[in-house]
Amino acid sequence: MSLSDQAQSLSQPALKDPAWLGRVGVALFMVVLLWPALVLTEFRPWQLWDARSWAVTANFLASTWPPRLDAPFLWELARETWRTVAMATAGITLGWLLAVPLTLVSTRVLSVSALSGRMAGGAWLLRQGVRGLLVVLRSVPELVWALVFVRVVGLGPTAGVLAIALTYGGMLGKVYGEILESGDTQPAESLLRNGSSRLQALLYALLPQNAAELVSYTVYRWECAVRSSVVLGFVGAGGLGQQLDSAMKMFAGGDVLTILLVFVALVALADRASAWLRETLA
Repeated sequence: MSLSDQAQSLSQPALKDPAWLGRVGVALFMVVLLWPALVLTEFRPWQLWDARSWAVTANFLASTWPPRLDAPFLWELARETWRTVAMATAGITLGWLLAVPLTLVSTRVLSVSALSGRMAGGAWLLRQGVRGLLVVLRSVPELVWALVFVRVVGLGPTAGVLAIALTYGGMLGKVYGEILESGDTQPAESLLRNGSSRLQALLYALLPQNAAELVSYTVYRWECAVRSSVVLGFVGAGGLGQQLDSAMKMFAGGDVLTILLVFVALVALADRASAWLRETLA
């Protein structure tokens, strides 16, 4: 083969993907893994096209029109919407107050004994215990916590606030620690070696470079807490969720549609508010 033929063959793109066999193998492997999961969950999407399913759906949609828009009902919805936002805000605030001290204890970069290369035994045990506590807090869904607190404090937003505080406190504590440890830890270590306290190392070394990411994640979790507070209403935590649950049980289709529209507007406003806060604090 001449040099011109070799150059021409090199300049032309390959007509066959050299990695096609591996990609096909990975795709088949994923299908093999996915199939038992679909069977176990009894996933049957074709039932959605059954004539009886269409009839039930049509009857439900017909019962939701027209939406209920009388003044007393809208005033009640406004009150419950504000209660939902208040529940989410109070819950995320308590969760933040719980997460900050747990983050200080569980973050390795703020450990004085770890500066020598190996953390002291007592400090290591305390750190592992706090990390285990964070695992427990975020492993239990807020819905389960709400069911527990409804039995303790009774029906109402208090159960929802406590449920959000515990679950989101565990989430915030874990992610805060990962954010602080993923950045440049040299300034914090230098301050600790020169006699600074752990709080000073956090305030003057770690926070300046990670503040934007910490605030962004906190605002995102507040947005998620707004959604969670609606779901918690189904177990008696108050707010829009409890209103929707009552309307569904009474087959009040107009009430259901109005509540759903308010819920969509609330989530949209929470999304816009969180986006504005990120842009402002960036």
